[in-house]
Amino acid sequence: MLAGLLLLPAIVSVCYGEKCVWAFLITAALSLLLSAVFMLAGRTKNHIIYAKEGFAIVALVWLLMSAVGALPFVISGEVKSYIDAFFETVSGFTTTGASVLSDIEGMSRGILFWRSFTHWIGGMGVLVFIMAVVPNVSDRSIHILRAEMPGPVIGKLVPRAKETARILYIIYIALTLLQIIFLLCGGMSLYESAVYAFGTAGTGGFGIKSDSIASYSPYIQWVITIFMLLFGINFNLFYMILIRRIGTALKSRELWCYLAVAVVSCGIITVNIRNLYSGWGEAFRNSAFQVSSILTTTGFSTADFNLWPELSKGVLLLLMFIGGCAGSTAGGLKVSRVMLLFKLVGRELKKMLHPRSVGTVKFEGKQMDEGVLNSVSAYFSLYIICFVVIVLLLSLESFGFVTNFSAAAACFNNIGPGFGLVGPMASYADYSVFSKLVLSFAMLLGRLEIFPLLLALSPATWIKK
Repeated sequence: MLAGLLLLPAIVSVCYGEKCVWAFLITAALSLLLSAVFMLAGRTKNHIIYAKEGFAIVALVWLLMSAVGALPFVISGEVKSYIDAFFETVSGFTTTGASVLSDIEGMSRGILFWRSFTHWIGGMGVLVFIMAVVPNVSDRSIHILRAEMPGPVIGKLVPRAKETARILYIIYIALTLLQIIFLLCGGMSLYESAVYAFGTAGTGGFGIKSDSIASYSPYIQWVITIFMLLFGINFNLFYMILIRRIGTALKSRELWCYLAVAVVSCGIITVNIRNLYSGWGEAFRNSAFQVSSILTTTGFSTADFNLWPELSKGVLLLLMFIGGCAGSTAGGLKVSRVMLLFKLVGRELKKMLHPRSVGTVKFEGKQMDEGVLNSVSAYFSLYIICFVVIVLLLSLESFGFVTNFSAAAACFNNIGPGFGLVGPMASYADYSVFSKLVLSFAMLLGRLEIFPLLLALSPATWIKK
């Protein structure tokens, strides 16, 4: 699949007469060679994918895709260090948008196209794409869908996992094409429209300018704001709308909570930054854009929010951890998971007041299974542990607590820009090789929601029973 996808940036390079086309062709050839080796070495009579295999496959494929996908940057000579190229590629596939590059405008169009295209590939999921296009996929592949799609509960939209994957990608492609059309109407070229649509669809944030979206027109900024919010919504709701169950979609409490968080945050920041801009309209536009960008973990920016008042920065930091809806391309804890955590706290408080009461937790009108609630609690505990470890490892750098804490939050939640020395107008270039590898691992942990990567690295996963 990777070999085939690499042909698209190769075509872009040919169209612009760039020499980096060879970097893509060489990497594609190596990908095909690796595929042949794996096919010959990995023959087995048992093709059934159980939960254990699903987690291991997802984690190892993402690691391998990142390792091989970094090669065009190095072979073209546009990124000198393989570790930097690996960081950039992991950031792309995990839709984080954290970058070690400074001279974005000086890079070739083919490389920049590949850089943003990795967002689009990783947004809905590498293996979900395979499930959608490859024939004869076992329905046991739902374990892959659950391991790769973000959120506390992943189910099938239709009886077959393959059809579920296909529906998700049809919606994903349709929204991407719709955004490209709107951007073209705003005066962007087809190349620019595609690059920024890829970054928005995958909620990633890579672009072709060092100032992100700041130099584009208000129309372009509003289009990207709206589509960032759309891609942060659970894709199941779009499917409900397609099959004319609009009422069911609009009853989603997660949707309304997500929109409420966006509106309230936007209102607070607009009032707080009013004096920094020429009018309420400009303040509101920048506030709406940045709230949408951080809440959906996209990472685009129209302003250096490092210079905003402390209240605004505090709100944005909180949004980094909340993230978008389950079943969207956004990162973070997810709105549904945060809602369930609050409901769990409420149930425990109620039990303290009424010890004999039988507490139940309802979500979207349904009583939640204890297994799901335990899973949410376990995930949150592991999330805190992983985040603390990442912050401690980054503390070996002398960049200050604000920079290191926000870098950990931005990478673990797949956002990209943080505060301090890793703000929206800066990069991660000054971090050491060790810290870049830590942050790369953090991005993968965040995108795959911890369990697949940890299980793949656990010896118990590989012991036959």
